[in-house]
This record gives sequence, C-alpha cells and structure tokens, in this order.
Amino acid sequence: MNKPIKALNARSATGKISNEAFLNRVMFLVLIVLFALASIFIDKYFSTATALNLIANNWYIVILGIGVTFLLVSGHLDMSVGGIVGMAGVLSAYFTQPANEGFSELGQGLGLPYGVAILLTLLVCLFIGMLNALFIAKMRVASIIVTLGTMSIARGIGQVAALGAQRSAGLPDLFGVIGNVPLFGPIKIAAAIAAILVVIALFIEKKTSFGRRTYLIGANREAARLSGVKVELHIGLLYMLSALLAGITGILLASEMKAGISTRGAGFEFNALVVTLLGGASIDGGVGSVLGMVIGALILGVVSSAAYGLLLRPEWQFILKAVVTFLAIIAQRYLLDRRNK
Repeated sequence: MNKPIKALNARSATGKISNEAFLNRVMFLVLIVLFALASIFIDKYFSTATALNLIANNWYIVILGIGVTFLLVSGHLDMSVGGIVGMAGVLSAYFTQPANEGFSELGQGLGLPYGVAILLTLLVCLFIGMLNALFIAKMRVASIIVTLGTMSIARGIGQVAALGAQRSAGLPDLFGVIGNVPLFGPIKIAAAIAAILVVIALFIEKKTSFGRRTYLIGANREAARLSGVKVELHIGLLYMLSALLAGITGILLASEMKAGISTRGAGFEFNALVVTLLGGASIDGGVGSVLGMVIGALILGVVSSAAYGLLLRPEWQFILKAVVTFLAIIAQRYLLDRRNK
C-alpha cells in the first residue's frame, strides 16, 4: 500500500523530481519574484522587518491551512473553519469571564480557570468537527454542503454567546498572555506555535502511515478501502483535526486582541483554501503538501502587504489578490501539464 504513495514524494528512477517538489520550487520562485517586484515599487519594502512581519501577520492562516491541506489531499473541503475561529474566541472569553452579576451581561461568564476554559472551548470545536465527520464520512453528504452548514452553526453560537458583539470586559490578565508573549521583533509566541504545528504536520505527512493513507484516499478511495484503510474513520479524524486547529487559532486570536469577537474569522475559510491551492493542492485530491501551503500563505501575505504599501483602496486590494491567485494557479497547471507530457 505504501509504495504508490511514496512514489508521489520521491525521485523517479531517472532522477526526475516529483510533481510535488516541482510545484513547491515553482511557487517558491513565484514568491521570490513577487517579493522582488514589491521591493522595486515600494520604498523600504526589502528589509528584514518586512520578512518578519510576513510571518507575524500570517501565522493564523498557516495553522488553518494545515487542516485544510490534509482534507484537500484526501479529496474533501472544510468551509467551517472561519466560523469555528469566531466561535472559539467568543467561548474562550465567555468561559473565562467572572460569574459576577455586578458586570453587564457582556461582562458575565462562567468564571472558569483559563486552562479549563481553553479545554472546554476545544471540546466544543471538536464537536463541530464530529458533526462534519458524521454527515460527510458516514452519511456521504457533499463536504461543501455540510461544512457551509456547520460554519453557520459555529458562527451562530459565537453570535449568540457574544450577543452579536464582543466579550472583553472582566477578562483576567492571563487571557491576553498567550497571544501577546513576544519572542523577537514582531514575532510573538503564536507564530512559534504555528511553526511547531507545521513541523509536526510535515512529519505526519512524510513519515507516518497516517499521512500515506491520506494521500491514498485522495488518489483512489476504493483502492484505499480494498487496501485495508478504514476510510470513514480516517476522514472523520481529519475533520476533527481541522476543527481542533481552527479552535486553537480562534483562542490565540482572542488572546491577541484580549477579546472574543463574534465576527472574527469571517472569510478565513476562503483564505485557507486559497493558500492551499496556491501551494499546489488539487481539489480532486491526492496532491498537495503542507510545505506548499506555507509557501502559498507567504505569497498571499506578500500580495496583501504590497497592496497596502501601494495605498490601494480595499476593493482594489481584493481584486489584486484574486488576479495574482488566479494567475499563479493557472501557471501551476500549465507548467505541470507540460512537464507530464
């Protein structure tokens, strides 16, 4: 079972690198070219500070992208992550706020210790992941339909818990620590957590049977089943992993802002999908990598920061990001098709 999957990531007998490695190199070149162009047109863009800011400002999409990458490789989508991010931030604040009637309704919570609040929040996020798993893996409902529904459920829970606003009053000092501990320059501990999660994900992807089974399911679901892979269980675990990572992201963002904001995470599901596609993943499954996703996140970060540096209006920033993303993905497909002829 492992030989076909290992072949995806290895050199052929002729020494030709795999399609995955080829796409990673192509997109890394795109990243360098875009950074160079931005440095030409934007004063002082070429600097260590800019590179550090790219990491500091995009760690959240990298964490989300890990779960989305594994799911996309398996041939599935997860559009619920943005809603889970908002829900997790609000719930972590609500669970932590003091149970004191002297505060306004938005300042009253359950008064739980912060560690307990985080654990309880992540359990709620896992429940959303379990709903996705139940309907998609067991009942075989289309993943985009289910996850759009659970995105609305998660967003609704956050809106109800925050009364359509945000929870920030009465939060203990500990609430804002994990999202604001500085390491060096603009880099905070959240970026370090993202880096650790990427290393773990790369190990799982390249060195474990779990990673190989994910590729096999995406390449041929029936062949995976005949090879002894428990396909439904595996897909269910992937959805729970994605929900867990979204919950971690929401908790870190809420800590960074020292508030649980019900609208936080809006549109994150699309950004996570975009960076994964930029990294060479295929909607059809069987192709993609965590490393490619990280490169895709940096590309999107360069485009966003360049648009801001060029003083483009917000609507033009959206158009610029869309055009660059579209061209990059088209170039990927074109080069890959020519290479495989």
